[in-house]
Amino acid sequence: MKEMIQKLIRLSIGKKLLLGFLSYGILTLLIAIFALSSLDQLNLINYSITHRDLPLMEIGDKIVENLLAQELYAGRAIILQSSEMTALFMRRNEEFRKLILQLKSLPQPESIPVESLTALHEEYTWLFQQGFKASETSASKAKGFELQAKEKQEALIQLIKKISWAAKQDQVENNQRISEIGSRAFWLTGGLSLVGLLLGILVTLIITRNLSEPIQQLKLSTREISEGRFDHLPTVKSEDELGDLSNAFQEMAVRLKKLEEMHLDANPLTRLPGGVAIEEVLKTKLAGEAPLAFCLFDLRNFKGFNDRYGYARGNEVILATAEIIQEVVREHGGEGDFIGHIGGDDIVLITDPSRHETICKAVIETFDRKIQAFYDPEDREKGFIEGATRSGQVVSFPIMTLSIAVVTNRQRQLISHIQVGEIAAEMKNFAKTFSKSTYVVDQRQDNSPEGTA
Repeated sequence: MKEMIQKLIRLSIGKKLLLGFLSYGILTLLIAIFALSSLDQLNLINYSITHRDLPLMEIGDKIVENLLAQELYAGRAIILQSSEMTALFMRRNEEFRKLILQLKSLPQPESIPVESLTALHEEYTWLFQQGFKASETSASKAKGFELQAKEKQEALIQLIKKISWAAKQDQVENNQRISEIGSRAFWLTGGLSLVGLLLGILVTLIITRNLSEPIQQLKLSTREISEGRFDHLPTVKSEDELGDLSNAFQEMAVRLKKLEEMHLDANPLTRLPGGVAIEEVLKTKLAGEAPLAFCLFDLRNFKGFNDRYGYARGNEVILATAEIIQEVVREHGGEGDFIGHIGGDDIVLITDPSRHETICKAVIETFDRKIQAFYDPEDREKGFIEGATRSGQVVSFPIMTLSIAVVTNRQRQLISHIQVGEIAAEMKNFAKTFSKSTYVVDQRQDNSPEGTA
């Protein structure tokens, strides 16, 4: 044994690496074969769950929802004799057919009673159509058709529930199989991995000093980055994985430097990105001609509130406003929405033009409901607070409201972030002329510079 170890020590680096990786590779291959076999079984089971069981249950829920909607529109059409309700009923009827087509596209469609569903739904639709016609002459006859249709509806729903229940049971059985396969794979892979760990230690021991210099360079790079120095990092000249890793460090340093700049730019109160980040987002969207809605939020009568209650409570209002905007954007916003804090009580949202109306309304509704709590009871009861101007004149400041200026590129081309800021400032001044919380949207077009907001 001792002689064998001595022979291994005398081997060249290449041979040591070859011997170590060869044995390690064989074991890894065994682990991989077993793992891939287990994964293939799991993949087949997961495919059945994700491409059949779950879609089948989801489509079933949609079909039930569709049937209930059809019943609602049909009932209204019969009572009101409304062509609009009839049109909505027929639209839902088309949606039902599309859902049936989705059922047919699922794996193993022969096990799904599609023909029975289609036949029942055609009878269901026919009965309501007869009810529509009968409602023009006889309410009682129309009611009879409606009752028959509801019976068909109940049969449809029961059939759908039966299909969904079968899919649910299949999912449960598949989950049990996944658990069994996973447990078996865990223990066997764990045992083989333990052996692989021992071989890995052996391979590690034969790493020689020709790798130490690149590793040292990477270590220095790590230290430079950790201490906030992102320029002129040590580089590894080799073209192997360590060289690639060194290049990755360089790229990471560039991104970390940019992130640090954005962090330093963040508002200390709300922790939202500041002016630099806002400008970068605007420039990017304008350069890409992406749909853009720039929303500038401003608190009306905020100065009077600050003078009356102090900056600490004023900061609480700003923070609460920022949280309201963030909460609404999480609920109604979308991917790519950006919230920034210019400073003071000016907060910015950059979103898609299709969402700004919903977001602005929700923010205003929430703000108007919550702002009252920041006033003392006596001021809240009066509906205003009293303050003094610099000249000593006593004035009244109403309860704060929220003014929102919205600038979009829906009807005009926006050239620069400076232009967007100027338009937003103009619209903000216009919004603050209203006594209640409101939002105003710049409606001017490129071909009508004299247009109104």
